[in-house]
Amino acid sequence: MTPENPEETQPLLGPPGGSAPLSRRVFLAAFAASLGPLSFGFALGYSSPAIPSLRRAPPPALRLDDAAASWFGAIVTLGAAAGGVLGGWLVDRAGRKLSLLLCSAPFVGGFVVITAAQNVWMLLGGRLLTGLACGIASLVAPVYISEIAYPAVRGLLGSCVQLMVVTGILLAYLAGWVLEWRWLAILGCVPASFMLLLMCYMPETPRFLLTQHKHQEAMAAMQFLWGSEQSWEEPPVGAEHQGFQLAQLRHPGVYKPFIIGILLMAFQQLSGINAVMFYAETIFEEAKFKDSSVASIIVGIIQVLFTAMAALIMDRAGRRLLLTLSGEPEGVVMVFSTSAFGAYFKLTQGGPSNSSHVALLTPISMEPPSASVGLAWLAVGSMCLFIAGGAQALRCLLACLCLLHLQCPFHFVLCP
Repeated sequence: MTPENPEETQPLLGPPGGSAPLSRRVFLAAFAASLGPLSFGFALGYSSPAIPSLRRAPPPALRLDDAAASWFGAIVTLGAAAGGVLGGWLVDRAGRKLSLLLCSAPFVGGFVVITAAQNVWMLLGGRLLTGLACGIASLVAPVYISEIAYPAVRGLLGSCVQLMVVTGILLAYLAGWVLEWRWLAILGCVPASFMLLLMCYMPETPRFLLTQHKHQEAMAAMQFLWGSEQSWEEPPVGAEHQGFQLAQLRHPGVYKPFIIGILLMAFQQLSGINAVMFYAETIFEEAKFKDSSVASIIVGIIQVLFTAMAALIMDRAGRRLLLTLSGEPEGVVMVFSTSAFGAYFKLTQGGPSNSSHVALLTPISMEPPSASVGLAWLAVGSMCLFIAGGAQALRCLLACLCLLHLQCPFHFVLCP
């Protein structure tokens, strides 16, 4: 799986001889950009605690029925699909920095609309706006971070993107435990606002500036980020202006990794991982949990831990090995976990002794052992296994994109 042209494995920009840059402001810039994925994760996880809060609201307060609650969770994906297309157009025309600045507007605007919502349509419109921002941020933030990072830390900083997404989901779960949906939406404005503030003081990526023939600005960005502006390698001339032609899909070296990558991404999405993230608390409530918020938080913590673990495994073991190991074993784990959760629903259906009478945080000594306690932890454990497998699959997707980068001559179209 090595590229035919060894120059393709060279860093986008880097100092000759592998010398370490003197400035550490690159970490500040990466943190500023990673607030986009943090907002992305918060927007994904927001619906989990917000939906139960909106469904419990007494009249005449705004509340959601079953159909509206379903749309409230899912409509963010429609906005994200449009945001992905818009982000792909913005990233090469407006630049990486300006694209991140622009995506903060729908993040803040969407949560403001949700906060001020007086009807269901305002709630759905706010979610659609946050979804649009999610699509832009999920594309632009990894590009910005990869292009400002020098080779020694590029893998580490790149892994922070997915970690910040799941951290944002966990933050939404934790905050939703104590805040009602309007205050939770106000909290959702904070990461995007900080990103807007910090990115105003961060430079554009040197690579983008060089492709725009702005050499002086590129040298200034290098000086700010790395502490040096001398003897830095430029990207190949014309690398950003290559075009994609459908005739290229006739070559096995192009269509094979392309099809594999698309199928991996499709199967990962169809596994149901997003449904669990959007409706975690609702799922546990339907399962008659007394502590559905606590169960959701446990699932969020497991997701953060396993995503971090998968990031370390990818950097140490390599992308192809992780793809291999994340295939059948993780698939078996996810099948087993969803089957166990389905069995839990069947066992508790219609029975008077179910987990609605069991508090997960109640000490064992205070409550006599019962089948309900075991079933409650069976449900939580099965969801944790499912999320653990999903975290591995997310890292598998990043590895898949790396394979596309190495194999496809139009990799700059698929994964900038």
